[in-house]
Amino acid sequence: MEKRIINPWQWQDQRSYAQAVEVKEVTGTLYCSGQTAINAAGESSTADMKTQLIESLQNLEQVIDAAGYACSGIVRLNIYTTSSAELFACFDVFQAWIAKHGITQATTLFEVKSLFETLTVELEATVVK
Repeated sequence: MEKRIINPWQWQDQRSYAQAVEVKEVTGTLYCSGQTAINAAGESSTADMKTQLIESLQNLEQVIDAAGYACSGIVRLNIYTTSSAELFACFDVFQAWIAKHGITQATTLFEVKSLFETLTVELEATVVK
């Protein structure tokens, strides 16, 4: 797989994403449903935003691993949240996870009125290899 990052500016670099990602010679593409802080028993978390973000990242990583892909192959990662302010207060958790896996992805952040049950953040990824 060949991946090219397109950033006509530099300001997005500190926000842990790219303006565009071109991918060539892909051997597989994985489209992940939105991952949230739902445990293995199917119970939605009632925890704070930071805890839900951590659990959502763990669930996303588990899905990607189970499919035989690597988090470093994430090329698009959309974030849905019920509170941008609360998410940005713990955005360092997200940025550390991105850095840990060496990810450079296109991202769109959506603030929505609500998510399923008590959930506050959802992560939707496209992964290639």
